[in-house]
Amino acid sequence: MEKKEQEQPADNWRNPIDKDKVAENPHLLPYAHTVGGVPIKPIDRGKVKGRAVTAMYKQTDMQLAQIRQQIELLAQQAHRIQRRIAISEQVYQAEMNFEPLIGFTYHLYQRSNGSFVLSMVAPREWGPNPPYKFVATVELLADHTWEVLEEKG
Repeated sequence: MEKKEQEQPADNWRNPIDKDKVAENPHLLPYAHTVGGVPIKPIDRGKVKGRAVTAMYKQTDMQLAQIRQQIELLAQQAHRIQRRIAISEQVYQAEMNFEPLIGFTYHLYQRSNGSFVLSMVAPREWGPNPPYKFVATVELLADHTWEVLEEKG
C-alpha cells in the first residue's frame, strides 16, 4: 500500500493552502507577499527629480568655480607677461654702458629727464641719495627677454 500512495500521478496533487491566500506570480505583486518581505513603496518621482537636480547644480557649480580659478590664474599670468614686456621695452630703450650677460641681475633706473639707465649698481648701494629713481631689478634670460625680479611698488 505504501507503494500505491507514492505512485500517485502529479496531476492529482492538491495544494493544501487556500487558493485565495496564494499568489500564482508573487514576484509581480506591488507589495511584499510574506511577513518577512521588504516593504515596497511607490517612488516619489518629485523627490527623485529634486535630488537629481540638486546634485546636478552642485556638480556644475563646482566645475564653474574651477574654471573661474583657472581664468583668474590666466589673467594674472597675462598681466605678468604684459608687465614683463613693458619693463623689457624700457630696458632696451635704456642707456647701457656695458653688454648685459645672460643670467645676471641688473637694475633699471629713470633719470629726472625721463630717460632710462641700466646699471649693475643696486638701489641700496647708492647710499641715502641715489642719483636716479629706481624702476626695477631685472635678469637677462636666454631668450633675451628680461625677468622682473623686483619692481618699485
